[in-house]
Amino acid sequence: MEIEFSWFINQVFSNPILFVTVLLTIGVIFVNGWTDAPNAIATCIATRAMSPRAAVMMAAVFNFLGVLVMTLINATVAMTIKNMVNFSGNTDEAIIALCAALVAIIIWATAAWYFGIPTSESHALIAGLSGSAIALHNGMSGINGGEWVTVLYGLVLSTLLGFGSGYLFTKITMFLFRNTDRRKTTGFFKNAQIFGGASMAFMHGAQDGQKFIGVLILGVYLVNGSDTTGNAIIPLWMMILCSVVMAVGTSVGGYKIIKAVGMDMVKLEKYQGFTADLAAASCLLLSSVLGIPVSTTHTKTTAVMGVGATKRMSAVNLAVVKDMVLTWILTFPGCGLIGYLMTKLFLLIF
Repeated sequence: MEIEFSWFINQVFSNPILFVTVLLTIGVIFVNGWTDAPNAIATCIATRAMSPRAAVMMAAVFNFLGVLVMTLINATVAMTIKNMVNFSGNTDEAIIALCAALVAIIIWATAAWYFGIPTSESHALIAGLSGSAIALHNGMSGINGGEWVTVLYGLVLSTLLGFGSGYLFTKITMFLFRNTDRRKTTGFFKNAQIFGGASMAFMHGAQDGQKFIGVLILGVYLVNGSDTTGNAIIPLWMMILCSVVMAVGTSVGGYKIIKAVGMDMVKLEKYQGFTADLAAASCLLLSSVLGIPVSTTHTKTTAVMGVGATKRMSAVNLAVVKDMVLTWILTFPGCGLIGYLMTKLFLLIF
């Protein structure tokens, strides 16, 4: 089934429940662009390869392109996200549970931003949806185990590949330029880092944009009385809508997170910023092609840690890393619990 734009607009303004669902989904996409996308450009700003304003605008443009292009090429990530939870049964209650999950995600992401901790919107999305599905079905029948395994693969992949590739790419770059006067490479690596930052922003859009498209499609189907999305076709207008909202969110900034990832965790030189971006973008590209949903935040921050480890592990600010890891660990139970409680509350009220 293909969702036509004219039909969608008519549905939104004639159905208050769908209007609220779409509004909340757009809110989550905006918050993702605002709080998660800044990870992509943190190193560009930290090494002064770009000014904060220019980097934010570049990230907005390439997030837009990432959502659009990668969804056209391979929409598997979107399908995985919408299939990992079970919202079947009473569709009226299911749409309430979905809205509760979206509220939980916004609460969690905003709280993390307030404290300047780069949380994973991908894992908040997964946790919030899972918590709501469990509340809806009063048990684990709300979870589709097969799709969850794919998500867990992505968690391990983003962590190990991010760190390993950051370390390896930096070592290779140091070897290739070992006999070159570092002052003569400054201009090259400044431009290379701009390329790396653009690549990271593109891949952030490619991964995270698809995840929220999957949620939007699920909401449309539930409101229309269908608890399965079947072989839904993602329309071009929906890709554009999600990419524009994410780009606007990115343009707002997120400077606390930029400081935490790019400045506080490891002190980077331009060539190190470039290798961190290249490593993270390569991992995200591989994951997107394979259709595995991974955390862009985990991939980027672990790549930065890998770069820092090429000096020595003491070069990595372990206090900042500890805060990040603690937030990652708490995201699944924390956001999941908020999703569960919000669903029970919403079902009681509505």
